Amino acid sequence: MSLSQPAAPATDSPGFLDKAWQRLKSWEGMLLAVLLIVVVFNAVNTPSYLTFGNWVNLFQLYIEKIIIALIMTFIIINGEIDLSVASIMALSAALMAFLHEKEVAFPLAVLIGLLAGLVCGLFNGFWIAFVGLPSLVVTLATLIAYRGLALVLVQDRSIGNFPVWFSNLGQKPLVGGLPFALILFIAGVALAIVILQYSGFGRSVYVIGNNKDVARYSGVNVRGVKMWLFIASGFIAGLAGILYAAHLGAMRGSTADGFELDIITMVLLGGVSIFGGTGSLWGVLLSILIILNLRNGMGLANISGEIQKGFVGVLLILSVLAPNIFGRVQESYNRRRRLSAAETAEA
Repeated sequence: MSLSQPAAPATDSPGFLDKAWQRLKSWEGMLLAVLLIVVVFNAVNTPSYLTFGNWVNLFQLYIEKIIIALIMTFIIINGEIDLSVASIMALSAALMAFLHEKEVAFPLAVLIGLLAGLVCGLFNGFWIAFVGLPSLVVTLATLIAYRGLALVLVQDRSIGNFPVWFSNLGQKPLVGGLPFALILFIAGVALAIVILQYSGFGRSVYVIGNNKDVARYSGVNVRGVKMWLFIASGFIAGLAGILYAAHLGAMRGSTADGFELDIITMVLLGGVSIFGGTGSLWGVLLSILIILNLRNGMGLANISGEIQKGFVGVLLILSVLAPNIFGRVQESYNRRRRLSAAETAEA
């Protein structure tokens, strides 16, 4: 009679607590800790901070930037960058306002403004995906060109007097105290997570960001993916420009000037590598909440806008350096752990 050998304990698959601990030790875990500290600090120092109205206002002030941050996440993970998004915002809003001033039917003016954003993205994508020019160079050039076109259309004037329904869309709550743009952002987050984390297109975005030559040899349509990303970036930037005009009730040629800084900072601080191939939307969402809460807290504390911009500039530098340093420290720690475990096993 033979006895069966007892099954070896399963040690390879980590338990729930181990997974949770590993997550907390990640960059996203650190961002979550920072966010909690910022929220507690603001809540203690400002009684009105935790009110529903303040949180809606917190998002409403930066809603156009965080909408664009979603598509910018895809682009940077793909190993590219789009510096022209704020200029596309201005051009789309300027074209809409210009046509409205010329008494073109307003819905048609809005549609043409959106199409202008799409065409701008198509133009960027052509030079980057098919001609092979660096996205940094192309979008830096179009940043200047699109902004110049916006200034040509409206010059130094402020154009407003939009229809009441349009202004209400940008300034008043739509459902449950939430404005239209915030509802659009929530829907955009859900869609972006599904596409980036759970679709073949999202996997292609990561693969190309890691190594586009390997992706091409693996049968990935590198040109097509890049083209679609820049088309989407242009369209979403155009939409954000229209929403911003509705929010302000007017627009100028300088509308959204400098928004690129905040948008790129949100993405990089979220742990997305500037070199592409790594990062997640969860980290970007935490980064967005941190920056919004920091700026909200500084605003409630009457800290000037210039200091806030300088602070965002410092965050941009840290967002490039810190994840790399954090990754190296974590890799060194894991290597020492593996060596220690090997030495213990030998002993």
